[in-house]
Amino acid sequence: MLLSIDDPMKVEVPQLDNLLSLDGYLKPFEREIRRRYGCFRKVVDQIEKAEGGLEKFSRGYEQFGLHVNPDNSITCVEWAPLAQGLFLKGDFNEWNKLSHPFKKLDYGKWEITIPANPDGSCPIKHMSQVKVGLLTPQDSMEDRLCPWATYVLQPPKPEGTAYRHHFWNPPPDQRYTFKHPKPRKPLSLKVYECHIGIGTSELKVGTYKEFALNVLPRIKKLGYNAIQIMAIMEHAYYASFGYQVTSFFAASSRFGTPEELKELIDTAHSMGLYVMLDVVHSHASKNVLDGLNEFDGSDSCYFHGGSRGTHSLWDSRLFNYSNWEVLRFLLSNLRWYLEEYKFDGFRFDGVTSMLYHSHGIGEGFSGNYNEYFGLNVDTEAVIYLMVANYMLHLLNPDTITIAEEVSGMPALCRPVEEGGGGFDYRLAMAIPDTWIKLLKEQTDDDWSMGNIVHILENRRYKEKAIAYAESHDQALVGDKTLAFWLMDKEMYTSMSKVSPPNLIIDRGIALHKMIRLITNGLGGEGYLNFIGNEFGHPEWLDFPRVGNQESYHYARRQWNVVDDSLLKYQYLNNFDAAMNHLEEKYGWLHAGPGYTSTKHEGDKIIVFERGGCVFVFNFHPNKSYTDYKIGVGACGKYKMVLDTDAEEFGGHKLLDHNTEFLTSNEGYNNRPHSLMVYIPSRVAIVLAKVD
Repeated sequence: MLLSIDDPMKVEVPQLDNLLSLDGYLKPFEREIRRRYGCFRKVVDQIEKAEGGLEKFSRGYEQFGLHVNPDNSITCVEWAPLAQGLFLKGDFNEWNKLSHPFKKLDYGKWEITIPANPDGSCPIKHMSQVKVGLLTPQDSMEDRLCPWATYVLQPPKPEGTAYRHHFWNPPPDQRYTFKHPKPRKPLSLKVYECHIGIGTSELKVGTYKEFALNVLPRIKKLGYNAIQIMAIMEHAYYASFGYQVTSFFAASSRFGTPEELKELIDTAHSMGLYVMLDVVHSHASKNVLDGLNEFDGSDSCYFHGGSRGTHSLWDSRLFNYSNWEVLRFLLSNLRWYLEEYKFDGFRFDGVTSMLYHSHGIGEGFSGNYNEYFGLNVDTEAVIYLMVANYMLHLLNPDTITIAEEVSGMPALCRPVEEGGGGFDYRLAMAIPDTWIKLLKEQTDDDWSMGNIVHILENRRYKEKAIAYAESHDQALVGDKTLAFWLMDKEMYTSMSKVSPPNLIIDRGIALHKMIRLITNGLGGEGYLNFIGNEFGHPEWLDFPRVGNQESYHYARRQWNVVDDSLLKYQYLNNFDAAMNHLEEKYGWLHAGPGYTSTKHEGDKIIVFERGGCVFVFNFHPNKSYTDYKIGVGACGKYKMVLDTDAEEFGGHKLLDHNTEFLTSNEGYNNRPHSLMVYIPSRVAIVLAKVD
C-alpha cells in the first residue's frame, strides 16, 4: 500500500486548529501532521472503495479460516502469497497430506470447500485436529497452523510442545449466551491489571471459571471499575507473560475454553466492570510450527522481510503494517475480541516500539519535537494505530484505548480528527520508575518534593494519562514490588498484628499508602494497580521455567495472606478500597489537573487541591507539625475524609476525625484562603468541604 501525499499542506484535517491551539509547539510540524492525516485518510478511503468500508473489512474472521456453511459444508480461506500449494488435513481425512488441496485465488489467497457428509453432518467435527499443509517456495512440504484458529491446545508432553489447532464448533446448547449489557466507559478509570493464570493461590495455572468466582468479587469490593486482562491471546511460552503471541484469534486454552472466557467477561459486566484486553500488535512470536512466522514459507508474509522484520531485543517478528492483508488481519483481530468476547476496550502493548524505526532501543527521548516528527518515525505503524483507533471509536464510542508508550509522542492521545493518534490514554510510565529509583537510591531525608510533584504532573495538556505506582513490570523476577523495596525480608517475620513493633514495617506500610494516594491524586486521569499489589503482595512473580525447576511457587497470588485477619496485609487492602471509593465519590481523576500550592523541601510537605478535595502529605521521616498553615481555593468548613494513619489502615490513630477545619480569609501560597492542620510524620490526609 503506497503511503505518499503530493502536497501535505493541501490536506484538510477537520479539527487541526484545536490541536494547534492546545500545543503551540506543534505549529512548526503542521506539514507532517497534515501528511500523516492524509496517509490515514488515503488508507480509509481505499478500504471504503475496495472492501465496502472498515465495518466490513474488519470482519475478516467471517471469511478467513475454517467456517461451517448453512448446509454443513466447510469452507477455508487462507492468505499465503508465496506458497506453491496449500492442503487441509486432520482427523477428518485421517491426515492424508494431499487429498484436500486448496484452490489458488487472486492476491495470494487460497480456498477449499469440503462438502457435508452423506448424512448431512459437518465433515470436520468439533474439537477435531486440523492443520494446513504448505508446499513452500523451496519445494518442501511443511505443517502450519491456521492464522485465524480460534482454539489451540498444547499436546501431551511426550508428543512435543507445538500447539495444535482444534476446530472449535460446539453445538448450540454448549455455546455461552451473554446475559448482561456492556457498561458505559467510566469517567474516572480505575484499572485492575490482572492475569488469569496467577489469579489462584494454588500451585497451578488458574482458570477463567476460578477467576470469575474468586477474584472478580475482590476487584469489585476494592472499588475498581475496570479490569485489564493480560495474556489472553494464545502464547506457546507461558513465561512470556502473554507478550509472545502465537495464535492471535485464539483465547488462551491454558485457562479454559472460549465459552468460559465469555462467561467471565459477562460476569464482570454484571458487576459493572469495564473489561479491557491487553492486545499485542507490536510484534509476534517467531514460532513457525504454531505461530504466524513463515506461514507461506517465506520470511515475510505477515511481517517485514529481512532485518526490518525482526526485533533485536525481543527476538520476535515485526508486522508489515502497510500490507493490505496484514491490515485486515490486525483490524479484524480487534473486532473479533469486541464482537465474539464483548471486550470493552484495549491496552495496546509496545506502542513505542511500533512508532519508531529504532523501536526506542537506546533512545533517550529528550522531549525535542524533532524526535517525534523526523525520519525515525515509522509512518506505516503510526497510520495503522490511527486507523485502529478511528475504527474502534467508530464502532463504539464507549471503547477505551490505552497506549503503552514511553517517548511522549505529542498528540498520540488526541482524536484522529485533530491529526492525533486517537488513543484515549497513555500509561504514565515515568511514575513507577521514579518511585523505584527513590526507594533504591535515596534516603527518605533526600527525597525532593519538587521532583516528586514534577514527575506526577509532567504530562501533555489535554492528553489523558493512567497513573500507577507499580504494574506487572515491577512485580517480575529481577525487580521488586514497592512493598518488597520498602520492607524486604521483614515481611516474612513481622507482618503479624501481634509481632513486636518493627520500624521497617511501620515505615513500609506508611509509605506504601502515601505513594499510592499521591499517585492516584496527582498523577493522571486514570489509575492502575496490578493484581495483589494493592495489599503489598509478598515476593515477586516468576513463571514456571527450566531455571526454577518449572515451579509455580511464584506464579500465583497468595490471597491467604490478605484474608488472614491476623496479618497486616489487610491494612493495605483496606486503604486501597477506601481510596478508590473516595475517588468514586469526589471524582478527582476526571476533574482536571490538580493545583499544587506547597512543595516544601525542608518540611517534606506537599499540598494540592483536586476535585474539590485538599490533599496534604508529610513525607518527613520524623517531624510532625501542629497548626501547619496550608492554602486552599474555596472558603468554608472542611472535614477529614481520608487519613492514612487511621486504625483500620494500620496507623497510629494520631488524628481526630471529628475535627472541623475552618478557613481564614488570609491567603497563603497563591491561594485566596488558608487553614491550619495537624499533620504527623509519614501521614497523608484528604480534606473535603462540608456542604
